[in-house]
Amino acid sequence: MYDSYVFEEDKLGMMVTSGSITLKKDPQNLVGISIGGGAPYCPCLYVVQVFDNTPASRDGTIQAGDEITGVGGVRVKGKGKVEVARLIQSFPDSVTIYFNKLHADPKQGKTLDIVLKKLKHKMVENMEASTADALGLSRAILVNDSLVKKMDELNRTASMFNGLVQHTRSLVRAIFQLSKVHRTFGEIMSQIGVKEPQVRAGQAFTHFGEAHRELEKFAIDTLKQLQPIVSDLNTFLTKAIPDTKLTVKRYLDVKFEYLSYCLKVKEMDDEEYTFNALQEPLYRVETGNYEYRLILRCRQDARSRFAKLRSDVLVKLELLDNKHVQDTVIQLQRFVSAMATYHENCYEVMKGATIFPLEMDLSRDAFAYKSELINTGEIEDDDDDDEIDVSNDNDVDVEALADLVSTESNLVNVSLAENVDTLLDLGESAEKTPKPHVEQKDVFDLISIE
Repeated sequence: MYDSYVFEEDKLGMMVTSGSITLKKDPQNLVGISIGGGAPYCPCLYVVQVFDNTPASRDGTIQAGDEITGVGGVRVKGKGKVEVARLIQSFPDSVTIYFNKLHADPKQGKTLDIVLKKLKHKMVENMEASTADALGLSRAILVNDSLVKKMDELNRTASMFNGLVQHTRSLVRAIFQLSKVHRTFGEIMSQIGVKEPQVRAGQAFTHFGEAHRELEKFAIDTLKQLQPIVSDLNTFLTKAIPDTKLTVKRYLDVKFEYLSYCLKVKEMDDEEYTFNALQEPLYRVETGNYEYRLILRCRQDARSRFAKLRSDVLVKLELLDNKHVQDTVIQLQRFVSAMATYHENCYEVMKGATIFPLEMDLSRDAFAYKSELINTGEIEDDDDDDEIDVSNDNDVDVEALADLVSTESNLVNVSLAENVDTLLDLGESAEKTPKPHVEQKDVFDLISIE
C-alpha cells in the first residue's frame, strides 16, 4: 500500500538495525506489547508500550518505538495495527517477531518542552488542589503514590531527633560542668582536712572531699557510656535521614520527568486524533512518526528509572522505620539506665558522707579583725594595700591548689576532655574558628564549652 508512498521516512538522524525475537506466550495468549501506527495514516507499525511482567519485558530485546516489520514470516508493512495484533494472537504457543531496532538517544528527546513540563509538575506538586484549579494547572498524579507523603513524616522525625540530640548534648554539657565543680570542691575540702589541726574535723573534711571526687569519677563513667549512645542518635539524624531524603528527592525528580513524557505522549496522541478527524495529513505521521517513537522510548526509560528508584525508596524507608522503632528505643533505654545509675551512685556516696554538724576548735582571735579594716574610709591607701595583700594570698592559694592535681588524674581528665569534646561537637555543621593555644595548669581549662 505504501510502496509508492510520496514522503520518505524522516528518521531525525537516528539509526535502525534489523532483528528478530521469538517470544513464548503467557496463559492469556499475550506477549505483552501494544502496537501503534500502521495503515491508513502511517507507513510504520511500531511498539507503543512494553507491559511489565510479560514475556516481552522479561526478554528485554524489543522496546517501545521499535518498528515491527514481520510476524511469523509474514510481512506486515502497510497493514493496520488491529490486523497485526490478530496475526500475533493466531500463533498458539510462541511467535517470532521481526523488527527494526530504533537506536534513540534519550538526550535528543529531552527537549525544552519536557523541561518546562517537569518544572510545572514540581510547582503544582507543592500547591493545594484548589489553587492549582484556580490557576488552570492540571495535576498529573500517580495513583496511590504514598511516598510523597513520607517526606512530611520524614521531616517530623528529623525535627524530633534534632531536639532529642540537642537536649542530650545540653545534659552531657551540664554533667561535664558539674564534674568539674565536684572535683574542685573535693580538692578544696581535702586541703582543708589536711590543714585542720583537730583530727576528727580533718578526717571529716577529707572524707567529704573524697566523696566529691567519687562523684567526679561517676560522671566520667557516665559520659563514657553516653558517648556511643549520642553518637548513634546523631548518626541517625545526620546520615540516615538525609540519605533517605536525598533518595526521595531523586525519586520525585524522576517521577516528574516520567509524568512529563506521559503528558507529551498524550498531547501528540490528541494531535493525531484531531488531524485524523479532519482527514488531514500530519507530516510526522506520514514520515514514520519517528518523533513520537523517540518520546515513547524516552518514556519507557524514564519509567524503568522511576520503578527502580521507587523500590530503593521503599527499602530505605522500611529500614529507617525499623531503626526508628527498634534501635532508637534501645538507645534511649540505655541512656535512661546510665543516668539512673549515675544518680543512684551519687546518692549512695553522699548519703554516707554526712559530716554535719561538725565540731571544730577555733582560736580566740579567729573572728577578730584589725581595727584598720573597720574604718570610715579615711585612709584609702591602707585599704588599697590590704586589698592587694588579700589578692596575693588568693594567688598563693590557687597555686597551691593547682599543685594538688596528680599526674594520673590529669591523664584521665585528658581522655574525658577528648570524649566530651567529641560528644559535644556531634552534628556541628558550621566551621569552627581555631583558638590560640594557651598553656594552663588545669587540664579542664583547655575545654571551652559554650
